[in-house]
Amino acid sequence: MSPEQVMTIAYQGMRVTLYLAGPLLLTALLIGLIVSLFQAATQINEMTLSFIPKILGVVVMLVVIGPFLLQLIIDFTVDLFTNIPLMLM
Repeated sequence: MSPEQVMTIAYQGMRVTLYLAGPLLLTALLIGLIVSLFQAATQINEMTLSFIPKILGVVVMLVVIGPFLLQLIIDFTVDLFTNIPLMLM
């Protein structure tokens, strides 16, 4: 297995990881920002107020784009396992 193949697999793995985690992290970030602005405007400093909307937003996002994310990781895994014989040469 050449160093180029290793770097290609590592690059693909990092890209898939970014595609899997990115939408969920951005959702939590945006909801956290909105809740923080709301808390600053109303001077409500309840710690649990920020967690519940983030959890709900991430769950809704998983329901909406979950099939796409699942297909993405399945395609990557199948491609990786399919190319194992070629990597051994």
